[in-house]
Amino acid sequence: MPEGHEDRPVGGRPDRRPAGELEASVLAALWSADGPLTPIAVRLALGTDLARTTVTTILTRLHAKGAVTRAHAGRGYVYTPAQDPPGLTARRMHAELNKDADRDTALARFVADLGPRDRELLRTLLDEGQGGGATRGGATIRT
Repeated sequence: MPEGHEDRPVGGRPDRRPAGELEASVLAALWSADGPLTPIAVRLALGTDLARTTVTTILTRLHAKGAVTRAHAGRGYVYTPAQDPPGLTARRMHAELNKDADRDTALARFVADLGPRDRELLRTLLDEGQGGGATRGGATIRT
């Protein structure tokens, strides 16, 4: 890099977090909690110097995406994860497939890129799911 130039991400500040890092941290805090959390409780669980308003914004965005649920508590809300981590991953995978105009090709390419172990697991899940749903890792798989 030429002398005098900062090593910074393209189009970003050098101290800027990677996209999605804050949302992932907030979800991790909610998953590790014993119950619903207020934005202030999430902020404390994160152990960062983030402003309460920043945490509230992240929670609001996660709610809009369907990743968390919220309920009125006093003058504000308490938040709970809508799904466990594997459920959220599955939801994201569905969302990506739904974005593609050629869903069949996207799904075919995803399966083609799976390793042998994942392909075998997928075959097993689909075969067991023929009778209404197989259970793996606490989740019911429906076909």
